[in-house]
Amino acid sequence: MTTAAAEPAAPPDPLQQHFDDTIARDHRVEPRDWMPEGYRRTLVRQIAQHAHSEIIGMQPEGDWITRAPSLRRKAILFAKVQDEAGHGLYLYSAAETLGADRADLTRRLIEGRQKYSSIFNYPADTFADVGVIGWFVDGAAICNQVPLCRSSYGPYARAMVRVCKEESFHQRQGYELLLTMMRGTEGQRAMVQNAVDRWWWPSLMMFGPPDGDSPNSAQSTAWKIKRHSNDELRQRFVDMTVPQAERLGVTLPDPELRWNEERGSHDFGTPDWTELQRVISGDGPRNAERVSRRRAAHEEGTWVREAAAAHAAKQAERREEAATSRSVACPR
Repeated sequence: MTTAAAEPAAPPDPLQQHFDDTIARDHRVEPRDWMPEGYRRTLVRQIAQHAHSEIIGMQPEGDWITRAPSLRRKAILFAKVQDEAGHGLYLYSAAETLGADRADLTRRLIEGRQKYSSIFNYPADTFADVGVIGWFVDGAAICNQVPLCRSSYGPYARAMVRVCKEESFHQRQGYELLLTMMRGTEGQRAMVQNAVDRWWWPSLMMFGPPDGDSPNSAQSTAWKIKRHSNDELRQRFVDMTVPQAERLGVTLPDPELRWNEERGSHDFGTPDWTELQRVISGDGPRNAERVSRRRAAHEEGTWVREAAAAHAAKQAERREEAATSRSVACPR
């Protein structure tokens, strides 16, 4: 009995080989380069979710602009919310380099077909929440986003450089506000501690589910879109935040939180992953409100977009007419 000869292996696809070599050498993939469809889809999903988070994230703090206790605090908060809008625009532009359409991404968001960060589905009940959002949420964002400055996709990495600089400033603004309140009245100190108690666990959930339950992390890391796992980033955030809490004079609401000398890091409790899944699925405290307000803003802004498009078309038409006139006046 004879055995059939094995089929010779297909030669490697030169485009795939070039992409793999680019990733292996830690070089950047640019929009002009060939990329696997899975890489492109993963980037669009991640960048769109990031952009949506920046835009939705304007809401919790934006509500406090008119209620901030001083002109200085209003100006700081207004500048921060304006920065977040800019971050969203940078990121939508990065997604467009992958062939995504910004209007389509927005439509997917307001129809509930794309996600944004779970943290923005929690209410900002007091002005102390503004400070804690800056300290916790922007601090977590820094842990997550600084490594993205080395993402394998060039436009995303370059957008993150400016985003991270501004997020760092936002984190310090939030912490400075809390320091000021902790030097105030007993009621103000209690307000800060209450906000810390409410935002701590949702902030840990910001990094996503545990590595074993995260369906996209392994491939994103292999492609060097991400540089660290969810659990690594969560640990980094805890280790960064504990000494800041001690300096501030607040207690982090985790009875299992303690320094582990052997690991050189803090041990901490397990977030409620069931709650995270519920919030991601649309059943958080403010999910419906956040998306409803974004939908209303999009609908109310229709005339602005239409006017801007008409103006751009008119300007293009005038430039074309001017170019034609110069061509006729100065024949070759």
